[in-house]
Amino acid sequence: MTNKTASPVSRLTPSTGRRRWPFWILIILLLIAGGVGLLLRCGGALLVVSDPLPDHSQVAVVLSGSARGEAARRTEALRLLQAGTTDYAMLDVADVTYWGVSTVELAQRYIQNLQPPGLAPRVILCVVDPRVDSTAEEAAAFLPCLEKHGWRSVVVVTSNYHTRRARMIWKATLAHANPLFRLAVRGVPDGEFAARGWWRKRLWAKTWLLEFTKLLWTSTVDT
Repeated sequence: MTNKTASPVSRLTPSTGRRRWPFWILIILLLIAGGVGLLLRCGGALLVVSDPLPDHSQVAVVLSGSARGEAARRTEALRLLQAGTTDYAMLDVADVTYWGVSTVELAQRYIQNLQPPGLAPRVILCVVDPRVDSTAEEAAAFLPCLEKHGWRSVVVVTSNYHTRRARMIWKATLAHANPLFRLAVRGVPDGEFAARGWWRKRLWAKTWLLEFTKLLWTSTVDT
C-alpha cells in the first residue's frame, strides 16, 4: 500500500489562517500608531521653511492674511526696513470702499503715521483687484508693482505656517521673469500656529489642517 504525504496546502487548516489574523491586525495597528506619532512630531515642519536672508534686498513684500497675521507680517517687514536689510517695504491693498471710506485711503493714513519719521516714504502700496483671493493671485498681482520699480531682490514676509506654500507659488510666478528675481521667504509667528506641538491647541490644529490641504492642492493640482 502506497503512503501518501499531505501537500503543504492541505496543512493550512482554516484554524491556522484564523490564528494569523491577530498578528496582521497588530502589525497594521502598529504601523498606524507609528504614522500618527510621526505626523504629530514632524507635521508642523511640513508647512514651514526657513530661507537664509541675504545681507541686503531691495524690498520686503508683505502678504495679506488674517488681521492677526497681517499685523505680525507688517511688523517684521518694518523691522527689516529699519534694520537696513531692505530698502523698501511693500503692502498690497484691495481697492474697495467700506462705509464711504476707501481702503487705499486708510492704508495711506497708516503709512503716513508710521514711526520713526522718515519711514513713510520707504513704504509702498501695491493696489490690487478686490477679487484677488489666493496666494497665487496675490503673487501675480504683486509682480507688476515690482516690475514698475525695477526691484529684483525680494523678501516675501508671511506667517510661518504659510512659508512652504508661499515659496512654491512665488518661485513659479517669478520663474519666467527676465531678468530673474532673487527671492527669500521670511516666516514670522503670528499666534495662529506653532510647528512644535501643533495639535495641542484647537486653533493651531485648525490652521495646520487648512494649510496642509492647500499645500497638497498646490503641489498636485496647481503646480
